[in-house]
Amino acid sequence: MMSSPEQPLTLVLIGPMAAGKTSIGRKVARLLEVPFIDTDKRVAAEHGPIPQIFAEHGEQRFRELEREAVAAAVAEGGVVSLGGGAVTDAGTRALLARHPVVFLTVDADAVAHRIRGAGRPLLAGEQDPVERWSAIFAERRNWYEQLADLTVDTSRRPMRLLAEEIATWRKEQA
Repeated sequence: MMSSPEQPLTLVLIGPMAAGKTSIGRKVARLLEVPFIDTDKRVAAEHGPIPQIFAEHGEQRFRELEREAVAAAVAEGGVVSLGGGAVTDAGTRALLARHPVVFLTVDADAVAHRIRGAGRPLLAGEQDPVERWSAIFAERRNWYEQLADLTVDTSRRPMRLLAEEIATWRKEQA
């Protein structure tokens, strides 16, 4: 997990939908003075909207595209934010084993207002999106915990403080 002159500083953020990976990731990248890469945005930019990929090609194809985006992002270096389900892919998990990983967790109460709106295909059409979110999180939690070098709860603390804590931790890993 040491950074060398050849290997750019890398930090990977994982966690459930709406844990704050993008918001916190941008702040951490600024503090570390490295690029920020959101793998969901990369996939969408190259292949079209994620809900459309799910609808037309299925989740398995999306996970393959996502794994390619993760591989490219960790090779480039910087703060890399993964989609909530990236950890379900064994190939993606193997890629993360070589990098510092922060698991951003959040509780269902705090996430309830964060998951409203479009762009979350696994919650689309759900009567109770928080219940569905909780079930998805429960399915993936072990993977998040196994991959994590640091776990940070984003439920109630200010994003700025969380970002500072993560950036300080990452500097200590270098």
